[in-house]
Amino acid sequence: MSWIMKKRFHQIELFLKYPHEVQAEWFDELIEYGAESEWGKQHEFEKIKSSDDFKKAVPIQSYETLHPYIEEVMQGKQNILWPGKIKWFAKSSGTTADKSKFIPITKESLEECHYKGGKDLISLYYNNQPDSKLFTGKGLVLGGSSNVNKLNEDSYYGDLSAVIIRNLPFWAEHQRTPSMEVAAMEEWEAKLQKMAEITAKQDITSITGVPSWTLVLLKRVLEITGKNNIAQVWPNLELFAHGGVSFEPYRKNFKQIFGDLPVSYMETYNASEGFFGIQNQINNDDQGLLLMLDYGIYYEFMPMSESGKDNPETLSLHDVEIGRQYALIITTNGGLWRYEIGDTIEFTSLNPYKIKITGRTKHFINAFGEELIIDNAEKALSKACELSGAVIKDYTAAPVYMSDNETGGHEWAVEFEKLPEDKTYFTEVLDQELKACNSDYEAKRYKNFVLKQPLIHFLPVGTFYNWMKKRGKLGGQNKVPRLSNNRKYLEDVLESCAN
Repeated sequence: MSWIMKKRFHQIELFLKYPHEVQAEWFDELIEYGAESEWGKQHEFEKIKSSDDFKKAVPIQSYETLHPYIEEVMQGKQNILWPGKIKWFAKSSGTTADKSKFIPITKESLEECHYKGGKDLISLYYNNQPDSKLFTGKGLVLGGSSNVNKLNEDSYYGDLSAVIIRNLPFWAEHQRTPSMEVAAMEEWEAKLQKMAEITAKQDITSITGVPSWTLVLLKRVLEITGKNNIAQVWPNLELFAHGGVSFEPYRKNFKQIFGDLPVSYMETYNASEGFFGIQNQINNDDQGLLLMLDYGIYYEFMPMSESGKDNPETLSLHDVEIGRQYALIITTNGGLWRYEIGDTIEFTSLNPYKIKITGRTKHFINAFGEELIIDNAEKALSKACELSGAVIKDYTAAPVYMSDNETGGHEWAVEFEKLPEDKTYFTEVLDQELKACNSDYEAKRYKNFVLKQPLIHFLPVGTFYNWMKKRGKLGGQNKVPRLSNNRKYLEDVLESCAN
C-alpha cells in the first residue's frame, strides 16, 4: 500500500508542473459532460468554447439558486445537474433558508475528488516521511454521524463522512477503525465510549478528524486506560490529519495530550462540495495548503471587492495574486456550476499554487465546526426576545476555546433597550433556537461534549456606542461586528464596558 501511495505522487507532480493545462483540461471535460444534463441544455453548453463564454452563460450560483434543481434530483429525477444517476447526498450545515443543505455526490465526485483527496493525503505524507510505518497499524477516523437515511427507494443522505464510509474500497475499510458497526451507532455518547474502548486496545498509527471532537475522544481514551498521555497508549502514532476548523487554538492541547510522541500534523481543506487542499509540507513554518487541481473541479476566484455586485468579476488561476482575498467559486463533477462555497482564501504561493483559508464571505463562528452564521443568530435572538419580553440594541459574539478541564462555548455581549424579564430563560431560548436553525450547532451542543450553553453578558445601555466612538467608528457606514471567529472584538467590548 505504501508503494501505491508513493507512486501517486508522480501524478501530483504533473499538475504541479502544468497547473494551467490541467485546469483547462478539466474545464473542457466538465462542459462536455455537463452539456448532456438539463442544466447544460438550459444554459446552452454546446455553445461554450471558453471560460469567458462560460461566465456569460452561467451566473454565479449559491445553494439557494441551485436548491430547486437539487430538490428535483432528491425526488428521483435524473440528468438534472449532472448526467447519470445520483443516489447520494451529503447533508451539511444550513443556509439562510434551511436548517441543512444537501449536496449531490456523484460517482465521479466520490472517486475523482473525495477518495483521491484521502489517497493524496497519504501520498504527500509518504513523500515527506519515506520511512513511515503508517500501514503497520490502524487509522482512526473520527468523522461526523455515520448514520445513513433513505430519501426514496434508491437514494440516501447523511454526513459526508457517512457517504464516504458506506462507499469505501475494501483496502481502506480494512485499514480504518472503528468498524462500520460502531461508526454507524446513532447515540453519540455510547458511540464515543465504544470507540474509546475498542481503539485503546489497538495499534493506532494515524488519526483523522476535527480537532474539537478528537480531543473529546482522546480524553475518554485516557480515562479508560488510566494513562497520563496518548504516547503511553499508542506509541506508534505518527500522523494527525485535521481540518474543518482552525487548528491553532488546539495546538497546545494536542502537544500536551500526545506527550513526547513525534506526531506530524497535516491540515486538509475539504467540504461536502469537494476536496480542495492538502498541506504538502509538514513540521515546518509553511502552513499553506496545496491547491489540488486534478480533482474534477474548475476553480474561479472572486476578489472581495466584487462581492455584492450583480455581475462580479472572477479570475482564473493564472490571474491571481499573493496576499489578496478571494471568494472561492467552484464548478465540479458533482453538478455544482459556478458555485460560491462561502469561504475566502488567500494565495501564499503561486509556484506551486498554495492557499490558506482566511474566513467566510459572511461573519460567522466556526471554532468547533458549528458554522454559526449571522442569520442563525438573528433568528435565535429574535425568538428569545419575543418570549422573554426583551428588546436588543446591539450584540457581538465569539468562541470560548477548550481548556484542559472545560469544553468550549460561545460568549455573547448583548446590550438591551429592554432587559429580559428572566435572564436565565432568555439564555435557554437562545440556545434552543440556535439548535433549531443550525444542525451543526445542535450536534456540537449534544450533552455539552464540545459546546456548553452560551454565556451571555447583559451590558448597560450605551456600551456599544462608547466602544464604537473610542474606535473612531461612529457613523452609518460603520457596523458592530456581530460574529467573529476570534475573541478580539468581544474582549475589547467587555474591557471597554469594565472601564
